[in-house]
Amino acid sequence: MVETGTNANNEQHTDRSSIPTRSFITHLSMDESQVSGDGTRLLETNQTCEGQEDASHSEFLRQFMKTSGPPQIITVCLLISLALGSTIGVVPAVVEDRYARLKHGYDGEASCLDIPKVERPNECLFGNEDAQNSAAISGFIANSLTFATSSLIGSISDERGRVGIMRIGVGLSLLAPLNLVLMQLYPNIDPFLYYASHAISGAISWMAVALSAISDVMPPVWRAPSFGLVLAGFSMGFAVSPILAVFMSHLAISMFSLIILIAGFVFVCFYMPETLSSEAARKAKLNRFAEMSVIESEFDMWKYYAMRPINDLLILNRNKLFRLMSALAFFSGCVGSADLALFIYYVEENLGFNAKDIAMLFLMRGLSGIFVQTVILKPLNSFIGERRVIMFAFSVGALHNYLYGIASSKRMFFIASTIATFTSMSFPTISAIKANNVDEIEQGRIQGALYSLSSLASAVGPILLRYIYHRTKDNALYGKGTMFVFGSGLILPKPLAAFLDMAHQMCNIKF
Repeated sequence: MVETGTNANNEQHTDRSSIPTRSFITHLSMDESQVSGDGTRLLETNQTCEGQEDASHSEFLRQFMKTSGPPQIITVCLLISLALGSTIGVVPAVVEDRYARLKHGYDGEASCLDIPKVERPNECLFGNEDAQNSAAISGFIANSLTFATSSLIGSISDERGRVGIMRIGVGLSLLAPLNLVLMQLYPNIDPFLYYASHAISGAISWMAVALSAISDVMPPVWRAPSFGLVLAGFSMGFAVSPILAVFMSHLAISMFSLIILIAGFVFVCFYMPETLSSEAARKAKLNRFAEMSVIESEFDMWKYYAMRPINDLLILNRNKLFRLMSALAFFSGCVGSADLALFIYYVEENLGFNAKDIAMLFLMRGLSGIFVQTVILKPLNSFIGERRVIMFAFSVGALHNYLYGIASSKRMFFIASTIATFTSMSFPTISAIKANNVDEIEQGRIQGALYSLSSLASAVGPILLRYIYHRTKDNALYGKGTMFVFGSGLILPKPLAAFLDMAHQMCNIKF
């Protein structure tokens, strides 16, 4: 079994001698001459900007796969996405039918989604509305919990290690699939239990800790593509898993999902290595003790612990660059989370998607996502720089949301959904920029804070777009698709802001 405590040495860390020689920059140097007037740390003119003397793609992949930690994280991501993706089309079908029967008196023999759209009774339509509202509310609560705890959890992981927290987070993710199985075994169980367990899982964000673990062992120049490979692991799972729902019953695929998640939990418990070095943990603890030096009474102690989550989150306000990147993450999170939470319900109800259509949609989207994250992201990042990668990703985000809104056929929605995978380049790039601009003792804190902000956006996004949906669904211009057009408008101004404000603040800028 792999030792899970913080290591007394750095045996599990990458052999840096195998990494191409270049000038890595410590962005949090205490030399105030490197700090601009607004607190932004700038590069000295004689320093090499990371990414401008980049290594080959194959060299990066070799180093990634032989480093202890990242391959295991990819495996966990693959297992969890395989489990969650296999039920992505099952949950709306099961929950819509259950709400229609328990709340609206539907008593037909056929499941609601097995009935052709034009013949579907009103009870099923009302059940679909309840399912969408429950999904939005559950997502709001889950993401609110993540917002409240993620920065604190990240900060704790800087001191106590990554693996223990990942175990708790993955363990909580078992609750919703378990309740999905129970809901199908017992016809009178209310879907509330499923959505409540999903909401609770937001208390511990294991993904933010996983990104911090990658930052522990990967050099700054390779962090953006490394984070991209994590998303590629998710894309691979989501690409394959929905196909299983075509050949298996709802109950069978739900039980399969639960078993895979249990396997992922066991893998994290016994095979996930600790990436945080003992020296980094020691420095983080000393830094926290320095913050506590002003405590003189028990009241000060309680005040410190009560304010710690907020103080950890304030790292996002450290300088102008961080504030801008936080704004980008927030707006993209609002729209992206709403797309993810609502579009399955939307296409099933308005475009007549069935299980086969959803499986094909996620297969195309997953394969495209894998291609984007593993083949396109790193070369594009090296060629045009991080700033323009973000601009491109947000521009594509605006386009695909607009296409969602005007889509009147399955074919158009397939095209828009495939294009949407290019938007996913923004998250690993933003995460890497922030990781590269903090010290090693703050990797968990910055990733946790960024995930907190993304979670706040994910809490607000579905609720906001559902409100737009209810206000505009009878609109003559875009109708029910207006919520996606509105989302496109939220994203569109951001690439311009990124272009104007980030020109001289980021490493790896190329004009």
